[in-house]
Amino acid sequence: MFESAELGHKIDKGTFKQEAPKLRAALLDAQYDMLEKKEFPVIILISGVDGSGKGETINLLYSWMDPHHISTLAFSGPTDEERARPIMWRYWRALPAKGQIGIFAGSWYSQPITDRINGDLRRSELDARLAGINQFEAMLVNEGALILKFWFHLSREGQKTRLKALEKNPNTAWRVTKESYERLKTYDKLQEVAGHVLRVTNSAKAPWIIVEGTDDEYRSLTVGRIVLDALQRRLKQEGRTMVPVAPPIVQPIDNRNVLSELDLTQKLGKKDYESQLAKYQGRLSELVRDPRFVGKRSLALVFEGSDAAGKGGSIRRIAAAMDARQYQIIPTAAPTEEERAQPYLWRFWRHVPRTGRAAIFDRSWYGRVLVERVEGFCSEADWLRAYAEINDFEHQLVEAGTVVIKFWLQISADEQLRRFQERQDTKFKQFKITDEDWRNRDKWDDYVAAACDMVDRTSTGLAPWTTVEANDKNFARVKVLRTVCERLELALKDEQEKYKKQ
Repeated sequence: MFESAELGHKIDKGTFKQEAPKLRAALLDAQYDMLEKKEFPVIILISGVDGSGKGETINLLYSWMDPHHISTLAFSGPTDEERARPIMWRYWRALPAKGQIGIFAGSWYSQPITDRINGDLRRSELDARLAGINQFEAMLVNEGALILKFWFHLSREGQKTRLKALEKNPNTAWRVTKESYERLKTYDKLQEVAGHVLRVTNSAKAPWIIVEGTDDEYRSLTVGRIVLDALQRRLKQEGRTMVPVAPPIVQPIDNRNVLSELDLTQKLGKKDYESQLAKYQGRLSELVRDPRFVGKRSLALVFEGSDAAGKGGSIRRIAAAMDARQYQIIPTAAPTEEERAQPYLWRFWRHVPRTGRAAIFDRSWYGRVLVERVEGFCSEADWLRAYAEINDFEHQLVEAGTVVIKFWLQISADEQLRRFQERQDTKFKQFKITDEDWRNRDKWDDYVAAACDMVDRTSTGLAPWTTVEANDKNFARVKVLRTVCERLELALKDEQEKYKKQ
């Protein structure tokens, strides 16, 4: 894959001095057009062998464009905070907003390549990581991002020559370290591993661009022209317009579904409720203080359900069993301007809990396949692909040690109407009822159908849905607490089994 890049390309200084100012002016124009429209972000990955001009290229882009709207992210080994979360978490939160440019010096490819070279990743494990990266990049492109992936190539002799030249110059000597020469010894292994990585992740939506790094002027003009061409092409495309028309929702022929079959008559008397509430709150309090949880696990609780189904009440009973410093409750409403400038999942990525902590989502990332689908706030293509993206996200959470527990609280239409009227008639509860709640009742069947699709497509072995019969609040609260305790107990038992095998 790299042979074709080593062609000895050179550009004389005179050509560079003539072309660079024109290229710089055009890049600035394109950057300001992009900033004004705020329709898409630009993600530039700078990768390659040591001494191939990665740092010089980043500096050049900063000098040729407005640096106020460019951010450079450099990643080395993961920190303790990053190790306590999914592998991709540190990249998720570093993504540029729409209208901005993010340059990744060392990206989501760096660690897998390094681990494979060092023998810390088997080929099958590397391929699994790369498959996840392909899914991540496809999601970014579907969300509107422009991704440019550069690999700077040098021959072994070219790399040696570059390192010596950098070392001789007092202004660049600091860039050459003992590790630089150590990595030169693994040159052949790097070519083998990187060649495989580039082949597997060279997709139509995010292709790799291999640039020869021998000649500074050639490399600079090549990268500048590619960035300019990509920006201009993208700016000519029409904006991703959204037509707020909800697609038809097909109801089951026999009117039976996973929610209609729930027994909503189940109840729990006051005495039994108080006894079981105390039992499971006490058990939960012990579980979240267990060293196996504090040191190895985290907890993500997702609450969805019918309006007025009692999500808030269940959340409060869980929170009462935990130290307030150990959990965060995240209420999810309509996205803010900041959140709309990022991929859909970004506002949830920010709240991924670290080891020993819990994140409780009062409504969640499932809004895309529920309210946004039913109300037509996103395109059909967007909510259809969201099922797979959500499953991928939850899979990464579980792989990182997060116990993901998802609840759908269901009440009958009659019980919802009774609770709405009670809220409207009770002064201290009136803040809980809005005009939107009443409008949503008119689409009851559509929301039920969307919820059934959601449960069917996203109830996985790693992150299954628990449906909760919530006409009786006492019954619902105890079922939620009991489920959390049971799932945590299973996870901690698995952790203990892993420890025994070590």
